[in-house]
Amino acid sequence: MAIYGIINAIKRIINEIEGIINAINGIINAINRKINAINGIGNAINGIINSINGIFNAIYGIVKAIHAIYGIVKATNDINNSIYGIVKAINGLKNGIYSFTNSINGIVNVICSLKILSKNT
Repeated sequence: MAIYGIINAIKRIINEIEGIINAINGIINAINRKINAINGIGNAINGIINSINGIFNAIYGIVKAIHAIYGIVKATNDINNSIYGIVKAINGLKNGIYSFTNSINGIVNVICSLKILSKNT
């Protein structure tokens, strides 16, 4: 009977040790849950920061697009100015041709006048 009492006492000690191990495991699990919660908060903060960066990148993209539109408008104005310059040059060339033609007509008139004068004298 004493042996059974010793065996039962050893079983109770083992049960107590198992209880202590379970309690330690519970504490470790609780600590892990707190660590996971802290990591979750860190991940949420990183997500917020990434969202803010995305917003700033979008704003930067909009500004770049506005600059591109400004560049297109400026290029269009430059093209319009070039076309205007070409039209002015063509008009100047046309005026030069008229002037040249008038000069030739004047020379022909002078020659004709000289012929008429030389016949009359």
